[in-house]
Amino acid sequence: MRTRPLLGLGFACLDLEAAAALIASRPADAPFAYVVTPNADHLVRIEADARLREVYRAAALRLLDSRVVARLARAFGLAPPPVVTGSDLTAHLLTRHLRPGERIAIIGLPPDYVPALATNLNLAPPAHYDPPMAFDRDPAAFAAAVSFVRDNPARFVFLAVGSPRQERLAAAIAAAGDATGTGLCIGASLEFLAGRRRRAPRWISRMGLEWLFRLACEPRRLARRYLIDSPRVIALLWRQRRRARAPRS
Repeated sequence: MRTRPLLGLGFACLDLEAAAALIASRPADAPFAYVVTPNADHLVRIEADARLREVYRAAALRLLDSRVVARLARAFGLAPPPVVTGSDLTAHLLTRHLRPGERIAIIGLPPDYVPALATNLNLAPPAHYDPPMAFDRDPAAFAAAVSFVRDNPARFVFLAVGSPRQERLAAAIAAAGDATGTGLCIGASLEFLAGRRRRAPRWISRMGLEWLFRLACEPRRLARRYLIDSPRVIALLWRQRRRARAPRS
């Protein structure tokens, strides 16, 4: 599989259809592997955290989840990979690649959201575990989340506990050595499909303005992320551009 480097990660050169088909082709009993979908916020965070960067590098598949980053990269003369958002990937897998009666596993998502998700997508009752808040800071709670995936094998395991918790959890499940299936680090994607959080209209997403729509919907929660933290990706892309153009000795 071809990859394209961007900000220290190799991203898959796959569109949505191809990425979903590749993930769906993995057998349910294959050793656990995980998929990450970094956006601007993630890319800024892993630049400052070498251990987290290795978690992303250890993923079986990395897909760029930011049209803004892709457009900025092109503006700087860089060649970004195709954009495949975690929300689009999640919807595609659940509506086009799930077998009749197949059970998925979910870590995260409030319990009262699960019935709506199952009804909206005609899902079999999922194996579901919603860990406590800050579970990643509690070794026993973190181990319980790992054990749940090991004890409830599924072809698709949706990790919906936010970044970087979900990526660290995915790496721990893989390190356990006896889990199976494919873990998908997909943030709030299931909340959109459950109808509990509104996603931007398609035309807004295509313009790369989904972040603005989400900011307008949740200003308190997202203001710092979108207005202070994420814009730091501009400096990271500028630095990559300078390195790419620097004369080689």
